[in-house]
Amino acid sequence: MLYWLLYEKLFPFFHPFRIFRYLTFRTVFASLTALLIALFIGPYVIQKLREFQISQYIREDGPQSHLKKSGTPTMGGVLIVIAIILPTVLWSDPSNVFVWIAVASTLAFGAIGFADDYIKVVQRRNLGLTARAKLFWQALVAALVAVALITLSQFKMFSTVLTVPFVKQFRPDLQWHGAASLPHMGFLVFLPFVAFVVFVLMGSTNAVNLTDGLDGLAIGCTIIAAGALAVLTYISGHLVFADYLELQRMPMAGELTVFCGSMVGASIGFLWYNAHPAEVFMGDVGSLALGGAIGTVAVIIRQELLLPFIGGIFVLEAVSVVLQVGSYKLRKKRIFKMAPLHHHFEQLGWSESKVIVRFWIGALVFALFALTTLKLR
Repeated sequence: MLYWLLYEKLFPFFHPFRIFRYLTFRTVFASLTALLIALFIGPYVIQKLREFQISQYIREDGPQSHLKKSGTPTMGGVLIVIAIILPTVLWSDPSNVFVWIAVASTLAFGAIGFADDYIKVVQRRNLGLTARAKLFWQALVAALVAVALITLSQFKMFSTVLTVPFVKQFRPDLQWHGAASLPHMGFLVFLPFVAFVVFVLMGSTNAVNLTDGLDGLAIGCTIIAAGALAVLTYISGHLVFADYLELQRMPMAGELTVFCGSMVGASIGFLWYNAHPAEVFMGDVGSLALGGAIGTVAVIIRQELLLPFIGGIFVLEAVSVVLQVGSYKLRKKRIFKMAPLHHHFEQLGWSESKVIVRFWIGALVFALFALTTLKLR
């Protein structure tokens, strides 16, 4: 809104307001605004969560050192969502449809997490929505995101062509062109794209959710992933950089840099209260919202195949759970001492702080590698 008011409306009368046209300026201030919002309203949110007795249930079969965390307020993800959305609305171009898709996706996934957390709090047990219900709603939101992007593709504002890391010439189009010849079945053309987006967004949200098991672990990895996405969105919307790196240029997608900057600032602000020993946990409302935001931005800028590197730790955590469950069902044997992966290292004797910092280092290495692939093509 500040962009609309100060640049589009008041710039003709006060020329110094031209600074608001610059994406880098607005991204920096969106990040700072998000940080300040999280820092200032954090104590109020934590106090209200304590008053409503919204506390975290700790699983008894986990590391025994975690039992002392029982009673710590949860659902702090509400603070993250507020600190992301408000600066995005303030500093981004309100006419940019990609920003609103990212905002809507974040709110929708956050709402699923909120419902899950609410049921846990009411029932006083570490179970919320059933797995089937949670996956259904996640798939529905992801499908709606895909439909919105397909609609934009009809106006040449979005492309379903996939960017493949390391390969310049191979750019598959996620459309089933053979379906166009079927009478009344033209919608099947976009079925592969919808299925792909659902897979990416569900994988992203659940991966962040599984990573959220130690103080500051998930939010620290989110800061790194959101920072990498901020670079990628800026490059995707920049004429010179996109052309030089031979990426799909999406001028309107560049505005998502403001959204990613808000995510970085909000995450840093939340880490202030979530650092070990945590004063508040993000809960599913935070982890699902952040996972949805990261996945949605990656889909919009057509960098889904870089997502396993951008959020490398998230992927490792999710894969560890899949392997552990699969191995136990097939062989009645476990691969890891405990899943997700961070608990495995705790069982090996690593302190919680050491696991967190080393996983942050791993996340940074993954993100830097993801950025280097832009030139290694």
